[in-house]
Amino acid sequence: MASAKDGEGAVSSSATPTNLYKDPDDGRQRFLLELEFIQCLANPTYIHYLAQNRYFEDEAFIGYLKYLQYWQRPEYIKFIMYPHCLFFLELLQNANFRNAMAHPGNKELAHRQQFFFWKNYRNNRLKHILPRPLPEPVAAPPASVPPPTAVATTAAPIPPALSPMQYGVPSGSVLAKNDMRNISSDRRKRKKEG
Repeated sequence: MASAKDGEGAVSSSATPTNLYKDPDDGRQRFLLELEFIQCLANPTYIHYLAQNRYFEDEAFIGYLKYLQYWQRPEYIKFIMYPHCLFFLELLQNANFRNAMAHPGNKELAHRQQFFFWKNYRNNRLKHILPRPLPEPVAAPPASVPPPTAVATTAAPIPPALSPMQYGVPSGSVLAKNDMRNISSDRRKRKKEG
């Protein structure tokens, strides 16, 4: 009897299960669903919706958010179009942030901060990326020319640098605005004169 049990155990351990799950599309649908969900996290209003409907109180959902952190790896990050979703995914690992996003004021604050980041990102980035011009070298005066005499002058204050948002037009500019009504009336006058 002992030999029959040994043979039975050997057969069951060496046999492979025949009912393994085979994903019909090789995980493409799961990949796309997870990508879509994680990119939805870039929207503070959606995070607020999740908090209001108590998704953040479910331990399984918290575990799912921890699982989704693999999207921060370089082989997956290249598929993400909204990088703020990774920032919010990182913040959602903190229970205090999850609780705070249930309040509408915090949702609006996150939305405003995100807007200001988008508004100023390019200009702030250009300040650090673009090289600053080197100072002009001062040429030494020729030895045959006598040095100029010192004259007391008042130094004019240097005007502050214009913001790139002003497109090079100083405030209070006297430039005429484009008014299509004025242009058309000028054309009519020219046609009558000519």
